[in-house]
Amino acid sequence: MHLAHGASGSANSMRPHVEGLRRRGIAAQAVQLPRGPAERAMPAYLAAVPPDPAAVIGGHSFGGRVASLLAAEHRYAGLVLLSYPLHPPGRPERAAERTDHWPMIACPVLLLSGDRDPFARAELLRDLVRQLPRAELVLYPGLRHGIGPHLEDALDRIAAFVRDLADC
Repeated sequence: MHLAHGASGSANSMRPHVEGLRRRGIAAQAVQLPRGPAERAMPAYLAAVPPDPAAVIGGHSFGGRVASLLAAEHRYAGLVLLSYPLHPPGRPERAAERTDHWPMIACPVLLLSGDRDPFARAELLRDLVRQLPRAELVLYPGLRHGIGPHLEDALDRIAAFVRDLADC
């Protein structure tokens, strides 16, 4: 399992996720991404995790967006999106440009988000997730952008998702 950080974070900011997954028996590591547009960060993620039908990739916010772009172009076992940045705050009309690649993602996807995330209106996320051929959406009540308050539950769900993929 490889997880990339949000736009204002670093690989180090993913340490609680990585350590929590390792405690659950999931081999995990963080991916460091450069700042800038998601498309510019793709080569760094790709260098860290080349296409592999056994690899699960993902990330928080920006890191998840980068991973989703890779999953649309390359073969991976699964994709985990934490607080996916569906649109800029207050700009839900821009969601299409951040999801136009979703129908090309063939692997299973686990999305974990807050139902009050200003970067992803819950009703819009519920609707757009239908573009993904195989997806599970978990919305945490009252949560904004970030999984922090529900990290343990999120890690349990991610670990189960990764284990299920390995059993396939």
